[in-house]
Amino acid sequence: MITYTAENVRFPQIKRRETTAWIRRVAATYGKKVGEVGYLFCDDEHILEVNQQYLGHDYYTDIITFDYDEGNVINGDLVISLDTVRSNAELFHKAYDEELHRVIIHGILHLCGINDKGPGEREIMEAAENKALAMR
Repeated sequence: MITYTAENVRFPQIKRRETTAWIRRVAATYGKKVGEVGYLFCDDEHILEVNQQYLGHDYYTDIITFDYDEGNVINGDLVISLDTVRSNAELFHKAYDEELHRVIIHGILHLCGINDKGPGEREIMEAAENKALAMR
């Protein structure tokens, strides 16, 4: 089951059923099933608190993914700062909706095993994001 909640922000205008079906399709391309996935949309201040408390990082980010996978079933909590999504959309000259969906699927791709911190991994993640966005 995929759940969507918001804290300190207005809930984004996403189509939940369509988004859920899209997430399931993307996960299936990696041989994964969707178990319990929870999205929390929030503001920069909340994601900073989460980053500090759970990861020891003192900076803003667009998404934090907590991975609770079990075998080929993806489970996790994904915290998304809509403030940073909006800033990044402006910075990269993208539509807000496109950037939001890129971040939504970015967390799922992490749960599917794709990383973006090591050498060459960012390019692999971007290609996977683009492929997933084309599936919407």
